[in-house]
Amino acid sequence: MGVERGLIRTLDAIVVYDLEYTAWEGSHARRWSGPGEHRELVQIGAVRVHPRDGFAESAAFSLLVKPRINPRLSGYFTDLTGITQAAVDADGVDFATAVERFAVFLDGAALALANGVDHDVLVENGRLHGVPLPFPDALFVNVAPWLRAAAGGVAVSSGALHRHFPGVPELQAHDALSDARMVALAVKRVAEQA
Repeated sequence: MGVERGLIRTLDAIVVYDLEYTAWEGSHARRWSGPGEHRELVQIGAVRVHPRDGFAESAAFSLLVKPRINPRLSGYFTDLTGITQAAVDADGVDFATAVERFAVFLDGAALALANGVDHDVLVENGRLHGVPLPFPDALFVNVAPWLRAAAGGVAVSSGALHRHFPGVPELQAHDALSDARMVALAVKRVAEQA
């Protein structure tokens, strides 16, 4: 992974983020291999936290993104996330605008952490939309292996972290901002034990 867990505590500012992306019944099991299925970005949620200051949160970011290839959200996706078509139509931005705004939020952070392959999804979306990503790959770290090890070898989704890490509240699962907050608190627990 390139980053030691213990190093996290020494950093001034990091961003913990989460993504929600298009999905259909069974698409996860199929690895989005069904006809026309792509993991198109629909929401970015992130928090800026300060490990040297007890992981205090200083800023939050939440943005809806309009999928281009599959602009109509599936009922499955809406039921899972609570994100409605009306909300995306009214408040969503295109992918290029979304990553530019996310890059501004990332500015000054030592690392960007996610519980899973979220960085891969950003890269896929950059290719799908023909948009170069405005941030370096080296900034991004998948902390799922840390969380899995700390949870006794069990892979834990962001929305279930509260069951494995004391002090992580149960927030709205599959809301990118809530998931980012839960991941940040779980990472805090893991970093304190390193």
